[in-house]
Amino acid sequence: MAVPKKKTSKTKRDQRRAHWNRKAEKAAEKALSLGKSILTGRSKGFVYPTSEADADDE
Repeated sequence: MAVPKKKTSKTKRDQRRAHWNRKAEKAAEKALSLGKSILTGRSKGFVYPTSEADADDE
């Protein structure tokens, strides 16, 4: 089993955690923005089924 040769510094650990948190924050912001655009009907690049399309299939 692989074992680290030296202890990771607190600075490196904090950098990794901060990077992960920034990525998560950016993804959440993007998801919220997409949801808002869908609700307003202004989204162009997102395809989703509508109730009209479901009625046509049946």
